[in-house]
Amino acid sequence: MSLSASPLRIAIIGVGIIGKAHAQRLSSGATDAVLVAVADADPEAARAAAARWGVAANSVDAVLARDDVDAVIVAVPSGLHAHVAVASLDAGKHVLLEKPIEVTAEAADEIIDAEKRAGKVLSVASQRRFAAENQFVFRAIRDGYLGRITSATIEVPLWRSQEYYDSGSWRGTWALDGGGALMNQGVHLVDLALWLLGEADEVYAHTGLLAHKRIEVEDTITITARLRNGTLLTFLATTAAYDGLPIRYAVLGDGGSLVIEDEKLTRFHSLSGASPAFDGSPVDQPLAQLEDFVTAVKSGGTPLVTSAQARAAVAFIEAAYLSARTGAPVRPR
Repeated sequence: MSLSASPLRIAIIGVGIIGKAHAQRLSSGATDAVLVAVADADPEAARAAAARWGVAANSVDAVLARDDVDAVIVAVPSGLHAHVAVASLDAGKHVLLEKPIEVTAEAADEIIDAEKRAGKVLSVASQRRFAAENQFVFRAIRDGYLGRITSATIEVPLWRSQEYYDSGSWRGTWALDGGGALMNQGVHLVDLALWLLGEADEVYAHTGLLAHKRIEVEDTITITARLRNGTLLTFLATTAAYDGLPIRYAVLGDGGSLVIEDEKLTRFHSLSGASPAFDGSPVDQPLAQLEDFVTAVKSGGTPLVTSAQARAAVAFIEAAYLSARTGAPVRPR
């Protein structure tokens, strides 16, 4: 059966909060894909999800053996991504992988190697790229409306209760969460920064566990970084900021500046007096990324978020954690 002529048949592996959100999107009919099966380490959770959406409940091995599954969405704990994604690719399935790609660059490399072996499409959830405002910023930087980018600031001031961390034994662990406020919450903005501004040459970081208990990882991190093109970046990520502050970033250049707060453009000024076209229409970002993945699979194209780019975000985060442990600047590897 030609994938281009029929809906993409997708299974979801992992039916926690994120997996259920994917199932709801697939069941809405809003994209050229259908949900055909679910799997989870908890068989009862898989059966409940299957009953809710009228699909089959299988083990992971059984899902990957099915001929009527073209692609899988992997929504298991972060430290299990390589295990599931590699098995899925080796079984000949396309993969949309929840963020981050993995919790170490070494594990990310295992996934990338499997992607090359399989010749299948793999993309990693980083839906903020699809927001109209962030697309506008990308074009503004690319087309020179801000001149040379000299610096940028990013703030991810979130709140997560102690109950959030206590709700799952994997949360807040190095092995399965891969880190705290930066790896789990800040990774979207790390990806956005590298996509907009370029990869990092050196990072320097401080971390703290300041407002939570019984977790191994940080709830607050500050970073300064020098990018390969010379741009200087400051980055804050925290889950200890009560409550409701906007996620904010500013990009500053010698020909203009802009500020984004909670995906809204609050300032744009260019010496040129011009700007890229921008209509500001709301975008369902996760749905837009799902559509991008489906289109890449059906057309044989490249998704907006690639495995190499997702690996770069993890390498940046690993460098920040190593810097915090050693007290020295670190070059991402």
